[in-house]
Parts: sequence; C-alpha cells; structure tokens
Amino acid sequence: MILCLETATPTCSVAINEKGKTLALRECKGQNAHSEKITLFIKEVLEETGLQAEQLDAVAVSKGPGSYTGLRIGVSTAKGVCYAADLPLLAIDTLHAMAYGMAARLAESLQPSDLLIPMIDARRMEVYRAVFDAQLNSVSNTEALVVDEHSFDDLLEHHRLWLFGDGAPKLSPLFQNQPKIHIVDDLWPSAAYMAELADKALTFNDFVDVAYFEPFYLKDFVAGKPHVKGLL
Repeated sequence: MILCLETATPTCSVAINEKGKTLALRECKGQNAHSEKITLFIKEVLEETGLQAEQLDAVAVSKGPGSYTGLRIGVSTAKGVCYAADLPLLAIDTLHAMAYGMAARLAESLQPSDLLIPMIDARRMEVYRAVFDAQLNSVSNTEALVVDEHSFDDLLEHHRLWLFGDGAPKLSPLFQNQPKIHIVDDLWPSAAYMAELADKALTFNDFVDVAYFEPFYLKDFVAGKPHVKGLL
C-alpha cells in the first residue's frame, strides 16, 4: 500500500495505490489547491481504504520538474507523513508518471514507433519535457525547451508524436498542419499515474533519504519583484 502525492502542477492529487492499481483517488485543480486540500485528501483516501498511516508500506511523492511552490508542499507533506508513521519515501519522476498515464489512455492505438512527450508549462513558449518510447523507456533526458515549429523535426521522420500535459495546448497553433504531431489537451499529472512506478521503486527498495531529499526543480527558483509599496 503506497500513499502517492502529486503536486508538481496546479493539480493537487492524492491516491492510495496497491500493486500498480489505484484504490482511492482525490484530486482538484486551482490556485492554492495544494495548501488547502492535500492534508484533507490524505485523510479521505485513508478513510476510504480503511487504513491508518502506519499500515502503509511507503509514501511516494512526485519529484518534479514543476512548480517550485507545489513541489515544496508535496515533498514537505510526504516527509511529514513519513516521519509521523515511520515510513520510507519514494521519489517518482513527474514526466515519466505522465507517460504511463498517456500510454494507458491510448491503449491499443499506441504504435510501437510512437513517442510520448509529456510537458509541463514553464511560461511563454517554454516547457519542461522528456521523451519516452511506446514501451515507456526514456529516449531523452528531461530539459527546459523553448518550442518553435522546428523543435521536433529530428523526431518526425520515423515517429508519430504525442504531446500532452499542461504545456502542450499552447503549442497547437504551431503544429496544426503537422499530421504526425498529436496534441492531447486534457491529460495532467495524477497520483494515479504514479502507481506502477511507485510499485517498482518499492519492490527494489529504491528509497530516498527523508531528511535530505529535495525536489527536482530543473531551474533555480527566482522570486518575483514585489509590487507593494515599501517592500524591497
């Protein structure tokens, strides 16, 4: 039994997964959703499954890349549950988990040569992205990419591409005339998509240090300039 927390984007998602299957799921999207909902969602999924935190085998947290604030909330909450219930911590790559979710949705329509490209919005035309093949193996490392109409030219000769996540919809105007690029505009990170990766990590005892683990931000956090008079 693994408690999974996903807070890398505006979606706050909490699930209890067992052996790659989701037993209970709560999620919502919106401003301040993580800080307002995450502890409530944890309580609700535990109640739905009839579990106490001490009966869990581990806590898994989406490690990023993604929102600095969201990742901090998710990781700090996961650590709190681990300390309180004496549980190990698993860190799951956000984009890899999204690829699992997309592969499950496509099911029989996914071709062996297809590439899955999960994306998290990084403002303007920049995204955090990675590339996975149809067997969910990593093809390229996670990177911050400013997308233009030629960003995927090297992949299109031999592959059909699936772009998804909250960074994908804004790219539709760029690729509306490219038949080998399919943009899915309604798939977001979910704690349910973490199930198989979390189960594998637990099987191999692939734990991270509860005290010292930090999220994968990809970019350094830069605070915005305050607009309130008198603040520096």
